[in-house]
Amino acid sequence: MTFSGYLAVLAVPSVRGVLLLSMLVRIPMFAAMIAVTLHVVGTLHQSYGMAGLLTAVSTVAIAVAGPWRGRLLDRIGLRRTLTPSLLVQAVCWSIAPFVGFWPLAVLFAIGGLMAVPSFPIVRQVLIANVPSDMRRTALALDSALTEVAYMAGPLIGVWAATTFDTRLAFLALEWASLLGALALWYLNPPLRRDDSEAAGGVGGVRSWMTARAVVVLGAAAATMFILGGVDVAVVAALRSMGNQAAIGWVLAGWGLGSMVGGLLYGAWHRAVPVFWLLLALGALTIPVAWTTSLPAFAGLLLVGGALVAPSITATVDTLSRVVPSTAMGEAMGWHGTAFTVGIAAGAPVGGFVIDHFGWAAGFAVTGSVGVAVGTLGLLGVRTRQRRPLPA
Repeated sequence: MTFSGYLAVLAVPSVRGVLLLSMLVRIPMFAAMIAVTLHVVGTLHQSYGMAGLLTAVSTVAIAVAGPWRGRLLDRIGLRRTLTPSLLVQAVCWSIAPFVGFWPLAVLFAIGGLMAVPSFPIVRQVLIANVPSDMRRTALALDSALTEVAYMAGPLIGVWAATTFDTRLAFLALEWASLLGALALWYLNPPLRRDDSEAAGGVGGVRSWMTARAVVVLGAAAATMFILGGVDVAVVAALRSMGNQAAIGWVLAGWGLGSMVGGLLYGAWHRAVPVFWLLLALGALTIPVAWTTSLPAFAGLLLVGGALVAPSITATVDTLSRVVPSTAMGEAMGWHGTAFTVGIAAGAPVGGFVIDHFGWAAGFAVTGSVGVAVGTLGLLGVRTRQRRPLPA
């Protein structure tokens, strides 16, 4: 294990620049999610359920737009893809803080459909601008930085929305993220290697959506299913234990474990197959159901969290190696959609199980899904390897 690979990754100017800009986009984006919830509940006097409806509208819109926006990146490049997004986003987020709930929901749908695809862009830049043997390290660094943004963003969002008028906080955070995206547009990092196939070689989803790509996307969705279920289960468990005040730092500890695990995985001397990581993530999630004390609960989550970022990194890394570079944007768009679908399914399924069988069942069921999908994936890979070649 060596961490020198991270220095080599950061020595690439375009990579260093895009990672910095990704933080400028993602931190205020995560912060805005919290500020919007407080705006809907506090200023618009709606319920938390209605705030959740906004999240659902945005999630569906982003999931639908992901593959389409990714294909545009492949066909017309970064600047021409982002220009309409930046214009629509500027209009939407300038109006949104000052309208009622239902117009806000419409603006969220439009904003989601025209969202800046920052996650696929960053991953595509990393894939294109580092050597193949450094790709996993670069993607692991991106996952670790995402965890930092995920931990810092909500803290900033709560501070902004409770210190200032929620309308001003909402406006400022959305515009901060938009300015980061504008800087990404200005930087215009290369999305392909100079020696890659010509841009005209895009052949549509059927040209690259092989069985192997499908199962990797399934693993990505299963990974996020676990995350969505665990998020809900943590809240339910700590409320049941009478430790509701610990929700924030326990989830932060989970994110910290993921960040550390991601950095260790990126420094590891070899890759671990994605289905082994998914199986291990599921297996480490299940025992949380048996804990009866806060220290044991937080400790097991911290340990299990160490498999989150490696699992995410492995799905991106594996998909990038089975897809041609001319379709990388579309593939990363489908990967983002798989993530969105997975986490959108994990939260309600986890909530349903918890409502009917208690918080422990939430961890048991979501972890079992990871174990099942990981096991099926490994069996499928083994069966394919053993299949005799045609004569």
